[in-house]
Amino acid sequence: MRAEFAQAMVGLFKTRSDLVFITGDVGYMALESVAETYGSRFINAGVAEQNAVSLAAGLAREGLQPWVYSMAAFTTLRPHAQIRDNVCLQKLPVKLIGNGGGYGYGIMGATHHALEDVGVMRALPNMKIFVPLVAEDIPRVVQMMASDPHPNYLRLNTAATIAGVAPFSAWRRIKPGRSCVVVAMGPVLQGLYDLERPDLLDELEIWGAGTFPLEPLAGELAVSIQQKRRVVTIEEHYLHTGFGEAFSHLLLTSGVIPQSLISLHAAGYPSGRYGSQRWHQEESGLRGVALAKRLEQVLRG
Repeated sequence: MRAEFAQAMVGLFKTRSDLVFITGDVGYMALESVAETYGSRFINAGVAEQNAVSLAAGLAREGLQPWVYSMAAFTTLRPHAQIRDNVCLQKLPVKLIGNGGGYGYGIMGATHHALEDVGVMRALPNMKIFVPLVAEDIPRVVQMMASDPHPNYLRLNTAATIAGVAPFSAWRRIKPGRSCVVVAMGPVLQGLYDLERPDLLDELEIWGAGTFPLEPLAGELAVSIQQKRRVVTIEEHYLHTGFGEAFSHLLLTSGVIPQSLISLHAAGYPSGRYGSQRWHQEESGLRGVALAKRLEQVLRG
């Protein structure tokens, strides 16, 4: 999604005069067009995320709209106190962009993975989070963020390649299904399609969640859960503070109580080893044979 994001930021610059783009010394072979377009308003803050966020807060206080870009773990975890104190508590329109959410940086290991970024951002006041699914979501998401006067966090990752997806929104039905509702956060949803198991997909009604805090349940989604009674959530994020917990709470407070709810999520590092993003997803049961077996168990139940 990096290329689409850079293109959207170039387009946004043509419509606004208040933008500043700050990078944490990352974005090689991706942000060159942004740097050329923004000129003196493109700032490389170096490997100093705390300074980058504090700088952004100061610029926002002066009436500008700063966008801070880095790896997801570095955007959200290293400068957390600055985001909390200088941005969120002040309700400033700083836009934080984290690339490679989840296991996106693969073999680089746990220091570069972001398995708790959504939870960390969810806990902050006045923060809205955007989690796109497909590359086509990016222009709309960037426009939504630019129009929001509050702090935002955008979680980028390798886009899912699913045809015919409706425009980005808080809740989207990706496909109908017969007997189970699957609700997923972000491109990890691709793992369902990569199974190449039409027998499984035919049973699954698949939805995507795009924003936090979670908005009230879409009417169609609530009805489907009440009818099918079985729900699976999928996320490339730890269970604690993640989508599964937030969705469970939303169901409970909405009075929509399924017969069963299974949360599939990042398991961390069960083997103590590192590999590609896909390898980590498979180890966590978010792709491949393990995902198929888990879904079969749900459907048999």
